[in-house]
Amino acid sequence: MTSSLKMLYKNYSSIILLLGGIIIGSLAGLFFGKEIAIIKPIGDIFLNLLFTSIIPLIFFAISSSVANIEQMGSFGKVMRSMLFVFLFTTLLSAFLMIIAVTFFPITDQFQLSLPKESDTRVAGFGEQLTALFTTTDFSQLLTRQSMLALIIFSILVGTATLKAGKSGELFKQFLNSGNEVFKWLIGLIMKAAPLGLGAYFGYLVGVFGPELFGSYAHSLGLYYGFGIVYFFVMFSVYAFMAGGLKTIPIYWKNNIVPSLTALGTCSSVATIPVNMQAAEKMGVSKPISDITIPLGASLHKDGSSIGGVIKVAMVFAIFNKSWAGLDTMLIILGIALMTSIVEGGIPNGGYVGELFIVTAFHLPIEALSVLMVISTLIDPMATLLNATGDTVASMMIARLSEGKNWMNKQIQAT
Repeated sequence: MTSSLKMLYKNYSSIILLLGGIIIGSLAGLFFGKEIAIIKPIGDIFLNLLFTSIIPLIFFAISSSVANIEQMGSFGKVMRSMLFVFLFTTLLSAFLMIIAVTFFPITDQFQLSLPKESDTRVAGFGEQLTALFTTTDFSQLLTRQSMLALIIFSILVGTATLKAGKSGELFKQFLNSGNEVFKWLIGLIMKAAPLGLGAYFGYLVGVFGPELFGSYAHSLGLYYGFGIVYFFVMFSVYAFMAGGLKTIPIYWKNNIVPSLTALGTCSSVATIPVNMQAAEKMGVSKPISDITIPLGASLHKDGSSIGGVIKVAMVFAIFNKSWAGLDTMLIILGIALMTSIVEGGIPNGGYVGELFIVTAFHLPIEALSVLMVISTLIDPMATLLNATGDTVASMMIARLSEGKNWMNKQIQAT
């Protein structure tokens, strides 16, 4: 029993410490009231360190990943099918969450006011899209306001490095080395998260009142409720799409161990081995599972996509921003997709999703601490959806790649 508790603490220690810091800070805010504002600089220092380190981290992580893609081999038809399935389920999950938020809107008493400059919007959707994905100068890529443009630039740099072949080998080593260095840097900074976020949260509670907890309760209830429904209903639908009614019980029979592993470790990467075993038992051929399961752990995250929507909905309610508008919906879907992709390749990648939201909607820095807390609270359910969604996705990929009799082919092969 003791070893089990130690393992549980090891897997959830970062969440436990972070929540502990937030709880202590919140209690201090309730006790001291507005006088707690004196500790706000501690939170500011933490957030500033995070902002300054995340820009080079994103560049090195994405560029090195693309530059090393040749190590994954040739995907062919499997690759095309995989990209289609990943995009389909990620965007569909976000779209369904948008519908859920529309029917069960998050409207709480706690609200923060936006600075006047934050209320300005780009005149047209095309101009807004241009401003999100590109910049007019290289130096502007190195600011948090140009996060999406930096990602696109990083992908292009990685692609160019890959195309350069042996001539670009030294530059590839530089990208790989930079990626490792900044992974360690972000890890060091995140050790201060309980103190930094605890101080900032204490400031928010002390200055703006305990109404903030109502916002979290509403958002968490909606996320976990929707997540449970999505887990059982939509994964069954995906299994049906992969091979008809017969595949549904096969999927759920072999999804028990991956589900428990995802909840126990709170890590999609840690679930890869059991996911690969489960996919094989589900009838997915080894060449497909060997490609799709590891890549799915990095690129395919329905739970994170759903979480991106609920984060936007919550912060919109807090800052009294309008949820309506086609342009807003498209940007939310884009953020959900980018968050799903980026989270797998970057340590504490969920926090990068918060930066997307803050920069895309021109929100003040206060929004980041609020979003980082909810990201921590939804992590167990998000991991469950992220990890176990990879096996049902591999079934759909097998259907597209090998035809409707894909399961029978695997049975005959074994």
